Order: sequence, then C-alpha cells, then structure tokens
Amino acid sequence: SCSAVAVEIVCKVAQMMEWTSKRSVIRMNGDKFRRFVRAPPRNYSVIIMFTALQPQRQCGVCRQADEEFQALANSWRYSSAFTNKVFFASVDFDEGSDVFQMLNMNSAPTFLHFPSKGKPRKADTYELQVRGFAAEQLARWVADRTDVQIRIIRPPNYAGPLLLGFLLAGIGGLAYLRRNNLEFLFNKNVWAFSALCFVLIMTSGQMWNHIRGPPYAHKNPSTGQISYIHGSSQAQFVAETHIVLLFNAAITMGMVMLCEAASSDLEIGKRKIMCVAGIALMMVFFSWLLSVFRAKYHGYPYSFLMS
Repeated sequence: SCSAVAVEIVCKVAQMMEWTSKRSVIRMNGDKFRRFVRAPPRNYSVIIMFTALQPQRQCGVCRQADEEFQALANSWRYSSAFTNKVFFASVDFDEGSDVFQMLNMNSAPTFLHFPSKGKPRKADTYELQVRGFAAEQLARWVADRTDVQIRIIRPPNYAGPLLLGFLLAGIGGLAYLRRNNLEFLFNKNVWAFSALCFVLIMTSGQMWNHIRGPPYAHKNPSTGQISYIHGSSQAQFVAETHIVLLFNAAITMGMVMLCEAASSDLEIGKRKIMCVAGIALMMVFFSWLLSVFRAKYHGYPYSFLMS
C-alpha cells in the first residue's frame, strides 16, 4: 500500500541520515547495498565509491581516491545546503566482494551514481581515467548527475607556501653570499638549463596533471597488473608524465652531445665517443617515445626501431 511504501522510505532515509551523522561516507557491505541502494522504494540518490583499501590489496591509488572522496563527502555533509536527497557511501572489496560480482566490476577505485528512480545509465559511471579523482572533478560530476552543487572545502595546506618561502630564502641567501660576484646571474648556461627544465616539465603534461589530478598508475585488483601508460589519447597517468619527461630529457641530452661533439675543443677520439653516444641516446629514446605515442593513438602507422 501507499502508506507502507511511505513508511519504508522514511525508515530508509532516517537510517541513512543516522549513518551520515557519524561518517560522511557510509561504509556498506552486500546486505546494506542491496537494501538501501538497489531495492526500491527510494527517494534519494547515492554516490558510491567501490574501492580496495586493505593493505594486502596494495592499491595506492585507492587511498588517494579515498582522501578526495572523503573531502567531497565532508564538504557536502557540513555545508548549509546539505539535504537528505544525496548520500555518499563506499563498498570495499574485502567487505562486499558479492557487490563487485553483482555489478561485474573488476577494477578499483570506481565511482557510480545510483539515482533515486530508475537504473544507472552510462553517464552515472564516473570516467576516472579521463577526469581523475580530484574532489573538484568529482563535485562537477555529482552536480551534473544530481543538480547538487558542492563547494569543496579543504583544510589549510601550508606545504606550498612553506616550500616557496624556503626556495626564495635559499635564492636570497645564495645571492647574499655571492653578492660580490653575481656573474652567475648573467651566465647563459644557467638560464638555458632553467628554461630547458621548464620546457621539459610543461611538455610532459605536468600542467594537465595539476588541473585534472589523475592517479599515479592503475592496478587491476583481479590480476594485480599495474599500468603506467594510459591506453587512451584523452587521458594519462602521473607515471606516464615522468616517463615522457625522462624520454624527452634523454633525447635533448643526445642532441646537446652532438652539438658539443661538433664544436668542442676536445680530442678527436672523445668527440667521436660523444657523437656516437648522442646518436644512440636520440635513436633509442625517440623510438621508445614513438612506441608510447603508438600505444595511445591506435592506428598510428609509423614506428622506429621498435613497435
């Protein structure tokens, strides 16, 4: 009857509110998931993170994603706009493996939205590999699926200002100690090296990481296989940035060695060694860089030395 349905909804909402008052992210097992998320009636949406946080799972990405998810849930729980229309929950593989099997899920972390009415659609699965797991990105996805706007509130982080302060203090101290000899400020090699480091950092995709907050790598909880290179051209891992930076740096070093071999005053034998080493560096690392490009842009026809 209608009264029975209404009573069931009220009881479910009251229980979810009680759990939320204790923890912003409700921990669920199979029974709780089936009753409060899958089974009707329900007039609230649930955002669930499927994860594997136990140490034996060795999922470092899961812990990073959990911190961001906690920040998202806390920002919602303690905001003035908080209502009982959206709840946040998590299902750990070791506490709800039956839920993973029920949903045919074989990777973690994964974020799903279960709407108050109907079944989840494709857009209700968060594109983790494309958007990353930063709380701000998750909040945009939640707003798109539930029309609930969440302003992320984080505790103050003084690491950045402190690091900048130490860096400026170090530069100032160095300038003071060498105040009678500041020729290094006009040394073209110093500025060339600084500019080169900046270019390598930017061309490796570090700014994209800063904006999107992608995971360092991806570990399949079923097979244990770790992926450092993302298979899509629309996303990347942090480890991939480091790999590309290393390859670009090695190619640059090879080019510098070739230039030095042609113009330096070293003995002819050393210049030949430098020339061969420079060519080898450029050929090997450019080949590896091209293979990474081929792995991300499927169908790219060209390769060099290795496929």
